[in-house]
Amino acid sequence: MGRVEKGVNCSVSGCSESADRSISGSKASMAADLEVNTSNKRVYLCRQHYKEWKKATKEDRETERARWG
Repeated sequence: MGRVEKGVNCSVSGCSESADRSISGSKASMAADLEVNTSNKRVYLCRQHYKEWKKATKEDRETERARWG
């Protein structure tokens, strides 16, 4: 049972919703829009902030995948 299932809160400053996803701290720092404490290895995001992160990093993630394919 992971931390998300246990009910950890979102890591974005000012957000108190429960987290739906967890991503690595280095991936979270790819989006400059989100104010996240990246000193931890894992960052927990609620549904709304995960959606914002996906939109902000879409191009970067596509180029990353293209290198491996």
